[in-house]
Amino acid sequence: MTVDISKLVDRLRGRFIVFDGCDGGGKSTQRDLVADELRAAGGEVVRCRDPGGTEIGDRIRSVLLDYDLAEMNVNCEALLFMASRAQLVAEVIKPALEADKTVLCDRFITSTFAYQGAAGFDTRRVIELARFAVGDCWPDLTVILDLEPSEGFARVGRKSHHAGKNRRRVRGQGTLLDGAEPDAMEARSLEFHRSVRRLFIEVGAHYPAPVVVVDAGRDRATVHEKILEVLRQCR
Repeated sequence: MTVDISKLVDRLRGRFIVFDGCDGGGKSTQRDLVADELRAAGGEVVRCRDPGGTEIGDRIRSVLLDYDLAEMNVNCEALLFMASRAQLVAEVIKPALEADKTVLCDRFITSTFAYQGAAGFDTRRVIELARFAVGDCWPDLTVILDLEPSEGFARVGRKSHHAGKNRRRVRGQGTLLDGAEPDAMEARSLEFHRSVRRLFIEVGAHYPAPVVVVDAGRDRATVHEKILEVLRQCR
């Protein structure tokens, strides 16, 4: 089914959409494809990323990137992600939604649920902390791009047999951020990533906002068409 982009512009006006999932699933690519199509059809779109996206949030992101996470308590790490998120909501997301713009975000609370959850943080606490951090500003829809971790490794140029080496940083989501140094990326075992994937698939049963899982293992165009269909049904 071909989606009428002009109608999608109207449907997504004032809506907050998140693209999330394991590394290599194409979150940023699909977010940017949707943003470009909406803008070409006359839509006003704000793109953002989590963590970061504000001056304060980028400073927190730097801590999460540069700090030796082996020394960081997982509770501290989760709170840092929530702090960055609170600033992003207050400074970028809420004002854009109030101006009736469409907000497209690369990662959000679902990432903390999956990554910190796989690292041992209580996923129920993730939701509790998120309620405090973002208030009532939850996504209208979160699209989880689902991919087998070994395939994700191949897409980002990481070899599965490297997984688990150099375990200097082994905690939560931080080492999965764009710009993380290679040894940090290799600190995560394949089994850890499979736990993350499982939590991404299960998050919809616990999340207080709509979540849809999309198979990201197909070609980019097919995945994109599926995402457009999902967005067309956004309420």
